[in-house]
Amino acid sequence: MKTPHIPQKSSIRMEMDPGTYFWCACGLSKNQPFCDGSHKGTDFVPEKVEITEKKMVSWCACKHSGRNPFCDGSHKTL
Repeated sequence: MKTPHIPQKSSIRMEMDPGTYFWCACGLSKNQPFCDGSHKGTDFVPEKVEITEKKMVSWCACKHSGRNPFCDGSHKTL
């Protein structure tokens, strides 16, 4: 697998509490936008994200953002 799977062509907006999260980079996780280990056997690894304060986040769900793990609107061109 050389390119990530596209789980959806829109962002996933969530209010996030402070903490450490692992964003799914392969697109195979059943727990989008977070990693569930489905990348095993691929060239992809999850991206560690530290959230320091409670805030609204737009996670990339198309896996093609130039600002991974956050949405930059790239899904509009897929």
